[in-house]
Amino acid sequence: MPSLPTDPTEAIVGSLGVTHLWTLGLCALFVLVTLVITVRARRTTKGAVDFYAGGRGFSGTQNGLALTGDYLSAASFLGIAGMISLQGYDGLLYSIGFLVAWLLVLPMAQLTRNTGRFTMADLPAFRMRRMRVRLACTISTVTVCVFYLVAQMVGAGALVSLLLGLRDGGTFLGMSAAEARTGAIVLVGVLMIVYVMYGGMKAATWLQIIKAVVLLSATGLLTVMVLAVFSFDPRALLSGAAEASGHGQAFLEPGLRFGVEVPGEGARTFFDKMDLISLGLALVLGTVALPHILIRFYTVPDGRAARSSVNRTIALVGAFYLMTLALGFGAAALVGSERIMAADPSGNSAVPLLAEELGRRAAGPVGAAVLLALICAVALATILAVIASLTLASSSSIAHDLFGHILMWGRPRESQEMGVARLSACVIGAVAIALAVQAQGQNVAFLVGLAFAIAAAANLPVIVLTLFWRRFNTAGVEGGIYGGLAATLLLMLLSPVVSGKVDPRTGESLSLLPVGIDINVFPLENPALIAVPIGFLCAIVCSLLSSERGNARFTEMRVRSLTGRGADRD
Repeated sequence: MPSLPTDPTEAIVGSLGVTHLWTLGLCALFVLVTLVITVRARRTTKGAVDFYAGGRGFSGTQNGLALTGDYLSAASFLGIAGMISLQGYDGLLYSIGFLVAWLLVLPMAQLTRNTGRFTMADLPAFRMRRMRVRLACTISTVTVCVFYLVAQMVGAGALVSLLLGLRDGGTFLGMSAAEARTGAIVLVGVLMIVYVMYGGMKAATWLQIIKAVVLLSATGLLTVMVLAVFSFDPRALLSGAAEASGHGQAFLEPGLRFGVEVPGEGARTFFDKMDLISLGLALVLGTVALPHILIRFYTVPDGRAARSSVNRTIALVGAFYLMTLALGFGAAALVGSERIMAADPSGNSAVPLLAEELGRRAAGPVGAAVLLALICAVALATILAVIASLTLASSSSIAHDLFGHILMWGRPRESQEMGVARLSACVIGAVAIALAVQAQGQNVAFLVGLAFAIAAAANLPVIVLTLFWRRFNTAGVEGGIYGGLAATLLLMLLSPVVSGKVDPRTGESLSLLPVGIDINVFPLENPALIAVPIGFLCAIVCSLLSSERGNARFTEMRVRSLTGRGADRD
């Protein structure tokens, strides 16, 4: 048997024909199946309830799978495993934050389903001046969704670049690595627009169900193969990862990424620890306020089904994140940090490279090509499914809240509203594509962390105070959303993410702005630790300063949230 090149990109290029053929076939199959589902969904989508909420006909089990598909994004499949493979213990903290968040979602699911109808804005608008509330909620929803969309598209670009064996300076069919990534981002953006325009929530839900089953199956296969290499002994896996990482036992202990003690840099150590706390806060509090998660509760018949779907999601998401530990440490042990960073410095390529290595061990070059193609296809399917839901959430908010309730004074024709939703999907898709092209090279899990921070600071105060504080009013909604959103974006603009961040190993700039532009005055990469309290404080202070009383329908809303009586009437 001929030996394989040691360089990962050379190995992929050596089997490029087989890999590309398999991936093209698998991706085409997934796209074909989902387009068929989209066409069928279009035939049964006859009104706003069908387009926005899938006719409210999905069971708790079906919605649980769809929620799992919504939540397990490219950040989960690519970014988290990549962080674990490069940062060890500190990388798995992402997994813990993503999972623990669902303990807060569980009690909120039934209340949200019973109170709202189509979008997040339906909840506060039940009690307050609808136009101002809906405008604020639309701005927040679109902002969160666009940030999340950018992360998914960046992941798509990284996948295609890896699959084609491209690194900066390499070419394929006349395309450079940057051009190939850009082409992938545009293609994914076009597909997501098609899914939302023609299928609405019914197509998005079935797309998520199929994606969840495929993703969990593929992740389970890789996990079994990794454990089999180490005779199903987790201790051997961890020892192998620590040894191959070059960090030794420190790879399995806190501090490799967050809070590492550096002589003479006590302040930086302190801020690293605060960054970890800030990240955890964003992940835990942001999940319950993500727009594409909130609208998923409206697709089931009642609050009990919403709660049941969250229970099933917790079990599935928990199993997945346990498997990401095996994938991350398995990539560190079998692939090595040098090969992972050679293919993608941010670590997004860890799982595909692990699949390639496991396939090679199991069936030689052909096995490597086939398994790599399978994982790349699954990851692309993951990205397509998540961005479809994100686009649907943002376009629904624009059509239902901005157009339907503000521009049309709450009296639009359903055909008009759905037409605006489809047009909005095109506009949002174009904006997300343009931003994703500029954000290439960032770790997708990190980008998603920023989206969670925005949701936690701007959306969560409004949801919680609407449900539980009688004194909350319109000014409080506007103060919470605008204050939390402005604080998050401003702190992010002044953080190392935008300027001044440099890779200590290579000296390469990891910031969004060009080298030489440095406005870094805020030390934390994730602003949630400061922005979330600001969001709550603004909401409370603005409510107290306003003469408006938001308690007129508070009692009615409380009864409705607990019983579901009249939930689909407004």
